[in-house]
Amino acid sequence: MNSVACEWWQSHERRVRGKLSGVRKCAVMLALLTSACAPAMVPAPVVTTPKFPDFVQPVVPEAFANSAAAINERRGWAFLQSGDTKTAEHEFNAALKNDPRFYPAEVSLGYLELARKDTKAAIARFDKVLTKESGEVSALFGRGQALLAANEDPEALVAFEQVLAVDPSHAEARRRVDVLKFRVLEQQIAHARDAAKAGRLDEAEQAYTSAIAGQPDSPFLYRELAAIERQRDESDRALEHLRKAAELDPTDVRSRVQIGEILEHQNDLEGAERAYTEAARLEPNADLEKRIDDLHARMALAKLPAEYRAIDEAPQITRGDLAALIGIRLGRLLQGGTSGDAVVITDVRSSWAENWIMAVARAGVMEPFANHAFQPKSVVRRADLAEAMAKLLTRVAAERPSLAKSWAASTPHFSDLAPGHLAYPAASMAVAAGVMPLAPGDAFQPSRSITGAEAVDAVTKLESLADVK
Repeated sequence: MNSVACEWWQSHERRVRGKLSGVRKCAVMLALLTSACAPAMVPAPVVTTPKFPDFVQPVVPEAFANSAAAINERRGWAFLQSGDTKTAEHEFNAALKNDPRFYPAEVSLGYLELARKDTKAAIARFDKVLTKESGEVSALFGRGQALLAANEDPEALVAFEQVLAVDPSHAEARRRVDVLKFRVLEQQIAHARDAAKAGRLDEAEQAYTSAIAGQPDSPFLYRELAAIERQRDESDRALEHLRKAAELDPTDVRSRVQIGEILEHQNDLEGAERAYTEAARLEPNADLEKRIDDLHARMALAKLPAEYRAIDEAPQITRGDLAALIGIRLGRLLQGGTSGDAVVITDVRSSWAENWIMAVARAGVMEPFANHAFQPKSVVRRADLAEAMAKLLTRVAAERPSLAKSWAASTPHFSDLAPGHLAYPAASMAVAAGVMPLAPGDAFQPSRSITGAEAVDAVTKLESLADVK
């Protein structure tokens, strides 16, 4: 009320005082002064388009319904949503002055600070309420909004999840949780990948573990964590996480291939074969087929005698070794080539290679001596290997005549083996076919003993020519 009006009312009061007396006079005077000199209440605005539609107005507890504090609260919220933060702040503070226990006003002041973009002050307001009212949805939601505005995504996610814990039907909190989970996950993955690229494997592992905690049903997270663990030679842990990835995603080829690789490295050949086969069933390709074939060969090799498995590294091999090598690797070429006469061998009963010795002898590839002895422990010379290879090459030539023509056209010259030598035809064919190499100086060295590696190499080359695989 301005000074002129007050003076008028004071003059009017003096006139009235002269006409009234006692209690009646005092009562009228008080009423006149109160109504005339007190400031008029500004009407709360009618808000049709809220300035802050994402703000959640706190619910006034029933115990405070229709209280003066509640009236201040409603007015303050209307002013806040109209954009008048100054008047809103006055109303919220008035509510707390009317009743310090009225926590909705404290929540509203938190939103007021958020409207002013003071996230630190807003969080402090919300936290003050939540220390006593831990399930206050509007304070939890406001705290999440403030943390989000402060770029504290992981903490904001926790706050919005707390809202859902109290009110599972809160649609906006659900939407924000979904968005934040994805955003936080992206940040964690980017951090993990950067750390892994920089060689900070502990940091990368921790980041992936945190990401999995937030998204436990994401198979690729387990696969990428397993890659870190494989770099750290933690095969068992990597295997566990790859199996989890494969369990979550039945179409996950990459995890199954990696499971196979780990099991193969651990010499669990059957387990590796199962993993590769599952992967090949989902995505057939030549690489997986080769891996499976190689595993089958290794599995078959593992079942063979230790003497056979030692051939590759032997400094020299015996006739029994060579017979086993041919019988196992080139068994198809031995079929249908049995000699007409029954083969009698008297000295192989105690040999580990007996079965393969009998097979090559019956096929005429390695024959016993005149006394029916095979001499399985005798050392194999280059001339002996050339003779066996030549007999097998003759069988290959029958199936692939074009190869035979090229071999016949080539007549190698040996510095230590004349064309009239008994070993020359076999040596010539073996060298012409590329199964056996020349020694330095164009020498064949027919009497030099053969190492296991040389024998395996010759058999492998002949195997390739025969297209046995």
